[in-house]
Amino acid sequence: MILKNGLVFTEEARFVQADVEIKDGKIAKVAPAGSLEGPDAVDVTGKYVTPGFVDIHIHGSKGSDFCDAGAEHIETMAKYLGSVGVTSFCGTTMAFDEPILSNIFDIAKPYINKETGDAVLRGINMEGPFFSKAKKGAQAEKYIVDPDIGMFNRLYDRSGKSIKLIDVAPELPGAVPFIKEASSKCVVSIAHTTANYEESKDAFDSGATHVTHLFNAMPPLNHRDPGVVGAASDYAKHVEMISDGIHLNPAVVRIVFRLFGPERVCLISDSMRAAGMPNGVYSLGGQTVYMTDGKATLEDGTIAGSATCLAECFRRAVSFGVPLETALRAATINPAQAIGLFDELGSITEGKRADVLVLDDKLQPEKIFIGGVEKK
Repeated sequence: MILKNGLVFTEEARFVQADVEIKDGKIAKVAPAGSLEGPDAVDVTGKYVTPGFVDIHIHGSKGSDFCDAGAEHIETMAKYLGSVGVTSFCGTTMAFDEPILSNIFDIAKPYINKETGDAVLRGINMEGPFFSKAKKGAQAEKYIVDPDIGMFNRLYDRSGKSIKLIDVAPELPGAVPFIKEASSKCVVSIAHTTANYEESKDAFDSGATHVTHLFNAMPPLNHRDPGVVGAASDYAKHVEMISDGIHLNPAVVRIVFRLFGPERVCLISDSMRAAGMPNGVYSLGGQTVYMTDGKATLEDGTIAGSATCLAECFRRAVSFGVPLETALRAATINPAQAIGLFDELGSITEGKRADVLVLDDKLQPEKIFIGGVEKK
């Protein structure tokens, strides 16, 4: 397959008019516009040729949750995500005890990097249970415990070393030594925390590099107490942001990009099983969730993840005034870099996986290729 004359999103996060050849599951060539020919060439003049979206924080979609007991739920998620242009994802857990998490990981392990023609499960984002109860959000308090490196190590091995991110509140007892050890195995992210600036800085100094859903489930940025957000601006390699227009005001979405720069922000969905579904009653982490017009909440009004896929979060970021190249980088390049997969995916680069989208002028996918195979 040759895509001719498209606006191709490069590894440098800019658009150039070019031809792209997809062959044997890879991006075989990126060449000057009009230079490649073949019987299967398609003219995509005026269309955007981009990498597939990479969602490193997603709980569920289309009625299924990564933590559900059954492989069919992973397959349902992968099918839905692939249909909207999300080609790689990290299945994300909730705060549970070790036996429950062990079962989740046992179910997920055979699907890590499995090629099904749909979105590929790249690993696990272990969100919990090492959190502050004061900032639990939609996490079940009964499962929340202090950082336990033994528990993490057992689960890491059980997953086949597939945990890509582990979340922790750095103010908890034992958090600093936990971070020092866990950061040698995966990305450590600050999350669900009451930490102040100094406690957050200690976490970054100890090996944390990432912040989970910035501003949500943490103290606000205050001019005398800058907290996690202030420390992240100084020390974090990447921060996550849910740009659904519900978790953050659009002005804050713009502010985050100005504060952290285009290279440090990862757009995420944080979506739960209501994504891609009608209004109704759902569940997350064993708790009842009510979804109305895209907003998912617990009975007490606490926001419970999102009901918006990453592709739509990307489009909304652009609608909020974020430059197209910046928003696209935050949904492709940056998350791939954050979980150490940028050598394989996340940009339109010769030799990488052919996870490729052709987007129209409304940023909706007209063509979706996953591993070089076009989804119909």
